[in-house]
Amino acid sequence: MSNAGKFAVKGSERAALKGARPIGPTNPHQLIEVSVILKHRQPLPTGRTIGNFMSHGEFRAEYGADPAHVDRMKQFAQENKLLLLERGDEALRRTITLAGTTSAMEKAFGIDLVDYENPEGSYRGRTGPIYVPQDCSFVRGVFGLDDRPVAKPHFRYRNTSRSFGTRASNNSYNPSQVARLYGFPEDLTGAGQVIGLIELGGGYRPADIQQYFQSQGLQPPLIQTASVDQAKNRPTTAQSADGEVMLDIEVAGSVAPGAQIAVYFAPNTDRGFQDALSMAVHDQLLKPGVISISWGGPESSWTAQLMQNFADVAQEAALLGITVIAASGDQGSSDGVDDGQNHVNFPASCPYVLATGGTRLLSVQGEITSETVWNDGAQGGASGGGYSVAFSRPSYQANIAGQQGRGVPDVSGDADPETGYNVLVDGQQEVVGGTSAVAPLWAGLLTLFNQKLGSRVGFINPQLYAAVQTENFNEITSGNNGAFTAGPGWNPACGLGSPKGTQLLQNVFGAPAQQQVQSSSQAQSGREVRTRG
Repeated sequence: MSNAGKFAVKGSERAALKGARPIGPTNPHQLIEVSVILKHRQPLPTGRTIGNFMSHGEFRAEYGADPAHVDRMKQFAQENKLLLLERGDEALRRTITLAGTTSAMEKAFGIDLVDYENPEGSYRGRTGPIYVPQDCSFVRGVFGLDDRPVAKPHFRYRNTSRSFGTRASNNSYNPSQVARLYGFPEDLTGAGQVIGLIELGGGYRPADIQQYFQSQGLQPPLIQTASVDQAKNRPTTAQSADGEVMLDIEVAGSVAPGAQIAVYFAPNTDRGFQDALSMAVHDQLLKPGVISISWGGPESSWTAQLMQNFADVAQEAALLGITVIAASGDQGSSDGVDDGQNHVNFPASCPYVLATGGTRLLSVQGEITSETVWNDGAQGGASGGGYSVAFSRPSYQANIAGQQGRGVPDVSGDADPETGYNVLVDGQQEVVGGTSAVAPLWAGLLTLFNQKLGSRVGFINPQLYAAVQTENFNEITSGNNGAFTAGPGWNPACGLGSPKGTQLLQNVFGAPAQQQVQSSSQAQSGREVRTRG
């Protein structure tokens, strides 16, 4: 078909997965849903002081989608025999949901959809860019046409059959023990707060939740689930993504036992990931103050439109006073890409996200005796970290040494499965590690801060980098994640280090009215996606 005179959506170009084989056109009668992202009504504003964030109503009125653009998309749907599924939050989330047949979608967006066979499963895909009419150039992204899996969970079970020689350890911790080692405030529970968890697969069993928290001497948290794009809580076996879901719930719920937990289940697709963050950030029912993400993939595996639109929503979260946290990955400085180059994990590389790396934590009688970079080799896993090729360095990292891309991670915590967390997954007692554990650990800590301050800390990266490192973090000065070695100051193996919880609360957030959140104009250079990777 000819797309002459049409607008190619920026960054929407797709290529087939490596090793995928086309097996024929997608059934023209197959029903497909897509999410169309619209531009902000005007550029996002400068930052707000802590405790003085925007409300959702203010955001919608000032920076949500232009109603005229929403109306044009309704007309676009009619012109292309598509159904617009109204949710009522189109302007707030800048997201239009369209449904229709394969043939209608192909005509509407100037693409051809093909079914592919792939070693990890079949998927519906496309190549090249997505097109819309010239008068729809306000479209910033279209997600759902391609349904390939996009992310992997960043958790690892302890390998009981593998010998690590002198590194062998019988250490494992309950999450509350890790919290005590890191000096988390013990007089706080997170009461009145909500922690959001984004899950792209797996599920939990209520009986396991009850049993686990009772075994910890804790009241089980109130857990509420939200379905994103028809995904549900669907537990199967301990070897599935259930391990991720249970790890996230059990770590966050143990660290902040008084907080409620909202789990956003979404499909493992670009549409599912984008919609999950957008729905969590703009959820006015459950209202999470902190959102933890333990899923991701190398920057090179994402489209520029996904990274840019996801970063936009993370910036919206900052304006609304919501902290977004993401694990930095478990495959060291290569991030699992076999090309001899260094790679970082997305969404940890997003400059509006707090990226969490991993350490190996040893202790005796409640005191830390050693903390080094987590690196158990190519098979055992290592802390993800390095420099982004998609996002330039944000201003809060202006003083760090190294390359010019956004540096990852920002902070760290215990992640080595050999010094991992005691969890219960589908009735099985397991010891689990991975940077996946560090994201909910930090989510729990910041939830305690929110309770203490009576307001949300929101986007805290600028404050953390401005803090005196040795007073507020356990510096990680030993070990490497492959290409990058730990040392004094920030480093691409473990960032600023692991938290000294109470000191952070007192020193960084002791006078919240005077703490300034980074403005969107300051971070703008760090938000622009430069390449697809």
